[in-house]
Amino acid sequence: MVNRCRYLLLFPFFIFTLGCAHVISNDLRANVDLSLTFTQVYQDPNAYKGKFVMWGGEIIKTLNQKDGTTEIEVLQRPLNWRGEPKVTHVSEGRFLVFVEKYLDPYIFRRGRKITVAGEIKGEKIKPVGEMDYRYPLLLSKEFYLWEEYYYPVYSYYPLYYYDPWWDYPYWWRYHLYYHRRF
Repeated sequence: MVNRCRYLLLFPFFIFTLGCAHVISNDLRANVDLSLTFTQVYQDPNAYKGKFVMWGGEIIKTLNQKDGTTEIEVLQRPLNWRGEPKVTHVSEGRFLVFVEKYLDPYIFRRGRKITVAGEIKGEKIKPVGEMDYRYPLLLSKEFYLWEEYYYPVYSYYPLYYYDPWWDYPYWWRYHLYYHRRF
């Protein structure tokens, strides 16, 4: 009986530690240079070639290449303690992720959150609207696509709303309401 109680008490602890696992492997996290900020790299991506970083954000566009690779355009967002991009209006810019395999554009569609760890390969200039934009280019070593969250849609009336007159038939409601004696 005592052993069962111990197991029951330890079970939530193990579930909690599994839920707090990082999305990028510890080996790669050890190589990541945490002192580099996105703004520093954006100023001169070629100066930081070969450095490993971990960035995240919201996917803007996924483009498959003829050679079977994929290019993902990401709007940068700050990461929380788990490595998940925060839902904020703050962004320091955009970056490109180069993945050496085919990724389905429907799964990696616009608006999905992604965390990427990889090596800085320099810069690539592409148009955004009518201007040329300098993207830092990241060669992906690992990435994690976050689950989409769906929030329930509530009806106009709250669930606890109760109309006592609704239980009576119409004619009886009419009679009670208009012909009551005060």
